[in-house]
Amino acid sequence: MEALTRRSMQILRMLYEKGKATSTYTLNMKQEELAKELGISRQALNVHLRKLRDLNYIRTGRGFIDVTEKGLNTLGISATPAFIFIKVSPHKRIYAYKKIKELIVQRAFRITGDVDALLIVDREKLDEVLKRLSSIEGIQDTKSYVAIETMK
Repeated sequence: MEALTRRSMQILRMLYEKGKATSTYTLNMKQEELAKELGISRQALNVHLRKLRDLNYIRTGRGFIDVTEKGLNTLGISATPAFIFIKVSPHKRIYAYKKIKELIVQRAFRITGDVDALLIVDREKLDEVLKRLSSIEGIQDTKSYVAIETMK
């Protein structure tokens, strides 16, 4: 790993401190491939992408397209996540953690305290993830919480 200069670290720290945590969905696909899949020309796709970018529904870069929080809201998809706290049987932890890693979630953490794991999931996928969790041997209990709004 390349060492960063003091100035680079200062810039990175400022970007982090002044930045806003957002939910994005990234597509790593060439625009040519996307246009072909949509059945339109690359030029037509570029017109649409430029409009979506100008309206802050997407961010684009070399080889990627991010759907922003504003874009998700426009699609009716909530950018506020759901949280699932999981209690796991001590004798089944290795097996349960292996199965939890296979779930489609935003983030998964092993944690200390009254519960053993925390999952952050898309609100729309909460029911599906809970159903999958209920079939994993060793999961003793789950508690789910849904975020109402982003405060900061």
